[in-house]
Amino acid sequence: MIAHFGQVDAVVNNASTFEHDSAASFSFAALEKHMRSNTGAAIVLAQALHSHVLARQAAGAVTEPAGRFAVINLLDQKLWNQNPDFFSYTLSKAALEAANTMLAIALAPQLRVVGVAPGLTLTSHMLSEEKFKALHTLSPLGRSSNAADVAATVKFALDNSSITGTTLLVDGGQHLMKFERDFSLM
Repeated sequence: MIAHFGQVDAVVNNASTFEHDSAASFSFAALEKHMRSNTGAAIVLAQALHSHVLARQAAGAVTEPAGRFAVINLLDQKLWNQNPDFFSYTLSKAALEAANTMLAIALAPQLRVVGVAPGLTLTSHMLSEEKFKALHTLSPLGRSSNAADVAATVKFALDNSSITGTTLLVDGGQHLMKFERDFSLM
């Protein structure tokens, strides 16, 4: 990426594994798969950006003010509204949310680290379009996030040089409601 662009100022970690398991079907293999892609990859990319910014600083190539460089980690409102579905996925996202705090401390002042936690935003093969639309309205605001909401929140986190070590929930308030099951299994 650096070879192509010449420099990188931010990383947005939004790719993840999302496979169903439960406490009963949990396995080390499932946990490892989720942890590698959802947690470990994001941490390695944060390390790489930090090293890149340090090298640019050492070369005198950084003239931007503190807070310019950032890592944004996409999380999930499930962390504030836990249920036993997608057990390994949720554990991996909880670990990434904890890593946000640790990375914000460890990589400062060169990098800021911010989490963005959407609610039900996109449908999947597990939900019909009608079911998705009905579930999407289950929030105090009467709608969860959409892709534009998530993108605007990521942009806000990238642009605001004072935010680090926290998570912004963009879910229409879904995290305030108790759901016994994951949306895809309701």
